[in-house]
Amino acid sequence: MTEDVENLILERLRRMDARLETMQGDIRDIKERLGNVERQQADLLAQYASLSNRMDRLETRIERIERQLDLAEA
Repeated sequence: MTEDVENLILERLRRMDARLETMQGDIRDIKERLGNVERQQADLLAQYASLSNRMDRLETRIERIERQLDLAEA
């Protein structure tokens, strides 16, 4: 009887171990995907900053052109 109980416990532990291995693999995949998302977000923020800088320079150039052509409002 005790041998049957031990076998049941061992079988249960083996199943739990297999599930844990699966979960570890899933967590590893999730971490990798999250890292990719974070890198993409950082890239988007850098692109946004670059575009913002370019827009500021264009605005400065347009203001200078307006002043040279006397188009600027007082």
